[in-house]
Amino acid sequence: MDGAPIALNVTFSSVKVNNGKNIAVGTTNVVKVPVSFTLTHGKEVNIHAADFFAGVELYRGASFEDSIFFFDSNDATCTDSSATVASCKATVAIDPFALLNEDAGSWKAAAFAVAFNGEDPEDPNLDNVGVAVKDPTNSFKLQRYSKLTVNASPEPVKKGKTITVTGKLSRANWDDNKYHGYTNQSVKLQYRKKSSSTYTTVKTIKSNSTGELKTTVTASADGYFRYSFAGTTTTPAVNATGDFVDVQ
Repeated sequence: MDGAPIALNVTFSSVKVNNGKNIAVGTTNVVKVPVSFTLTHGKEVNIHAADFFAGVELYRGASFEDSIFFFDSNDATCTDSSATVASCKATVAIDPFALLNEDAGSWKAAAFAVAFNGEDPEDPNLDNVGVAVKDPTNSFKLQRYSKLTVNASPEPVKKGKTITVTGKLSRANWDDNKYHGYTNQSVKLQYRKKSSSTYTTVKTIKSNSTGELKTTVTASADGYFRYSFAGTTTTPAVNATGDFVDVQ
């Protein structure tokens, strides 16, 4: 490829990634991340040309030009709202088999557009290719999907007797695409009465060397126990589904 790209008369605004939420990725399923943006262009730019492309890149690193790792969206579908403004939508597919644990954490997004202007995309003369980039447009966390379980026993139990509450906190490991215990993490044991819709924290414990959780409480009334994890930079928050205990 010869030459250098020319500035394309395109600007970007209102860029959204995953509806403003962090992105959690497990061990097997490809996560399809919605992205959208407003594209404003000069009248001389034909955004519906077959060789015009616009999209969003999600990347880890210092900048769009100096990224360590990235995922690009498909070519955005743009709908004109005026002669020079369009609303665009696309999807970024994130495959967990392409990730390593070191990729979890802070990521950024950049919006881009390329007009090949009749050049062969495989071997263009860059002097005729227009490029526009807005970087960064967003920041977010790419996180290792988390799971949390709970089991309160015995069931039923007599009032005043001891209830043992066990569980496990685990998260996706992108190095081997399996779930492993998340160790030495603070997790809240929470309880809500059968007649209530609100959980309150009973105590905070830490997961052990395999992610297991275990503690005891005194039975007082019918209700639900659950564990709750607040999350970290690399791992999203998660609540276990409440386990009902019949107190007699």
